[in-house]
Amino acid sequence: MTQLAEQESARAARILAAARELILKRGFKAVTIAEIAERAHVGKGTVYLYWKTKEDLAVGLFGRDFLAAIGEWAELIKADPAMATPTRLIPLLLGSVGDHPFMHGIQTNDEGLLGVLVGDPRTRQLLDTVGPGALATEALQVWRMHGLARTDWTLSDQAYALRALILGFFTLGGDQQAPDLVVDDPTAVLVQAVTRLLGPFTATEADIEVTANAAVRRLEEYREQIRTSL
Repeated sequence: MTQLAEQESARAARILAAARELILKRGFKAVTIAEIAERAHVGKGTVYLYWKTKEDLAVGLFGRDFLAAIGEWAELIKADPAMATPTRLIPLLLGSVGDHPFMHGIQTNDEGLLGVLVGDPRTRQLLDTVGPGALATEALQVWRMHGLARTDWTLSDQAYALRALILGFFTLGGDQQAPDLVVDDPTAVLVQAVTRLLGPFTATEADIEVTANAAVRRLEEYREQIRTSL
């Protein structure tokens, strides 16, 4: 497994912690490398030993946010294979975004937090590869194979509808753009919507086990991809 800088260097760990604290507090644009170095109790040049630019350092923080989320998802599925089913996995993916501020910032195009990195190809690639919508639509193929999604319409049409559903729930739940559509339990509504979209489900326990194993393998592949890029 690829080692991250902070696993080999206490200085790198302090730099990352300082950068995370400052960027979350003031936003990427307002923070300088000099401030990060001072907060981490290292020289400014030390920061550049690990990251060539402030942008590289920030993108590294974003990637680590996604790494943490992926690790949590994989562990939950290992502990309970049913977490890999649509009505469990999709709420999990959506709900966990709020626990990871940089992932949330990329998902919502938060310019105050991310600054110019809103449009950086590296941040968009993270979302387009391992964001909630991307993972759910990739999982759709496995769900269809194992009785966890209906197959009476094309994969492309179903994937489009699923992505629209996920983005819609994320937007309404996260940005509060429809105050006239308040519900008591959004997660229950999401589960019902997923069931209507993908059901009826015919999976056996063996199907669910196979699906869970495939999900964990894929998440671990993504973790290694991200680690290698940081």
